[in-house]
Amino acid sequence: MKKLIFAIVSLVLVSSVSNAQNFKFGHVNMQEVIFLMDEMDSARVVLEKYNQEIQDTYNAMVQEFQTKLATYQQMSANWTPSTVEAKQNELQNLEARLQQYQQSASQDIQNKQQELMIPIQQKAAEAVNKVGKANGFTYIFDTSTGVIPFVDESVSVDVTDLIKAELKISPDKKLPIQ
Repeated sequence: MKKLIFAIVSLVLVSSVSNAQNFKFGHVNMQEVIFLMDEMDSARVVLEKYNQEIQDTYNAMVQEFQTKLATYQQMSANWTPSTVEAKQNELQNLEARLQQYQQSASQDIQNKQQELMIPIQQKAAEAVNKVGKANGFTYIFDTSTGVIPFVDESVSVDVTDLIKAELKISPDKKLPIQ
């Protein structure tokens, strides 16, 4: 990927020298832009609620398992061998259900996150395209990906604020300190 971007930039630079055209480069930190979007705040709330529902279900399943395990440990000495075997199987099945639920819940959370992020990412990409066209940029690079190892800000314009304005993100809204 780095080689591809380097090749594209090299091609553009060679083309610009040979055609004597003026190319306008820009860069943006898309992670910052997306993180600050109001839609992202809403998505976080939805995802937190979704996570809590999954956690509540898991906690109820764990409680059921622990209750049955405690009953088994207290009563197994008084049960017939067939009852002990049946209760052991029941505990094993509950444990397997817990493990299966953890796996499927993790996948469900990833799917929900992706479902919530797609429209946010599309809206941010549309804003980049709009800003790029409106301001005559040839390329706008995303500096948050780590694929662009160097940006010379004397020939590349930071369009992050323009994109934030396009998305109506308040200039006062800042990333939380980590």
